[in-house]
Amino acid sequence: MKIRCVWEHNQNDSILYSVDYIGAYTRGENLETALQKMPREIASYSAWSGAAVETVNMKNEYNHHCEKLEGAAVETMDMEIVQEKISGLQICDADSDVIFEEERKPLIPEEYDRLKSLTLKSAADFQKLYEAIPDKQKSVLPRRKTFYGEVPGTAEEMYQHTKNVNDYYFSEIGVNADNRGTILECREKGFALLEKTPDFLENKVWLGSYEEEWSLRKVFRRFLWHDRIHGKAMYRMALKTFGEGSVPNIYKFQL
Repeated sequence: MKIRCVWEHNQNDSILYSVDYIGAYTRGENLETALQKMPREIASYSAWSGAAVETVNMKNEYNHHCEKLEGAAVETMDMEIVQEKISGLQICDADSDVIFEEERKPLIPEEYDRLKSLTLKSAADFQKLYEAIPDKQKSVLPRRKTFYGEVPGTAEEMYQHTKNVNDYYFSEIGVNADNRGTILECREKGFALLEKTPDFLENKVWLGSYEEEWSLRKVFRRFLWHDRIHGKAMYRMALKTFGEGSVPNIYKFQL
């Protein structure tokens, strides 16, 4: 089974995205580390989403600028780098501005419905994870700063941060959404507003904030990716703060 990947990097820091498992990603201090993490991420994502996934031997077939991995695990997948983006952003903190070539293509209604359903499922599951945290103001994590300010440390901070990209993401494709309500409610309202836009399935590419290109397909991917980043952080924080088994592993993360 071949896993198509987009590689975004800043010198050695790397984010690797799956093209076909929308929102699945890995990070690493270099490409090799990110590649080694991808099979577990695809397995985790598939268990959560219900997508079918096979496990096969890695053949190390990358394009010309990718080195082969040594000592790859047996239960892995064939991975192919189909696009590379060299970025000036802080990739180590998951800053990103890449648009996939796949994200420029129009959508058909069935595809839109599937991606919308998955994106709303992610919002609902993020809400469930948040609600399962015993004390939403408590965390044993040390404070740390990134390009966007202090990293959210408590469940409440992580929830608000993740929810409040709603208006930002939708506004980048011309939809005047807001952040009111739960993460699921404001996301549902955003899609309802989008669907009133003529020809939204044409998937127009917009030049948004900071000269970054956006499309509806990219918005789907950014929601799912952002949910996974902060859902994993919230789950890890909960285990460290409240103990193993204190919250359900709703996203099926393999830590």
